Order: sequence, then structure tokens, then C-alpha cells
Amino acid sequence: MPGTARRLHRATLSREDVKLLSLLAEGMPMALVARHMHLSERSVRRRVRTICDQLGVRTSIQAVAWAARRGLV
Repeated sequence: MPGTARRLHRATLSREDVKLLSLLAEGMPMALVARHMHLSERSVRRRVRTICDQLGVRTSIQAVAWAARRGLV
């Protein structure tokens, strides 16, 4: 199994990760997501980067698409 496929197979998202991706899927900007989740914008950006790494994708848009394909958002 190639590295990316292996990462996708093992990828699990927390409830908070799914909430974050759901807010992004609604078109909410990072600053508003941060306020909504009671986090700093920097924390949200760092969390998005971590989620992208876990999923083997490069952008938040790709992460949202990944979650949408699996019916999470």
C-alpha cells in the first residue's frame, strides 16, 4: 500500500476536527471559525495543517472534500 493510501486508510478525525471542517465547508473564514470554536486563529490554522497531514492532502479545501466524500460534513 503506497504511503498516501496508508495514511488515508489510518486517518481518523476527532469530533472537533469534523466540526472545524464542517464550519469551513459552510464557507466560514478561519477567523470566524476560530471565534466560533473559542480558539485563536493561529490554533485553527495549525489544526487544519495537522488534519491535512493526517489525511495526506495539501489544502483545507482538499480536507473538506475528503470529509464530504465520507459523509462527515
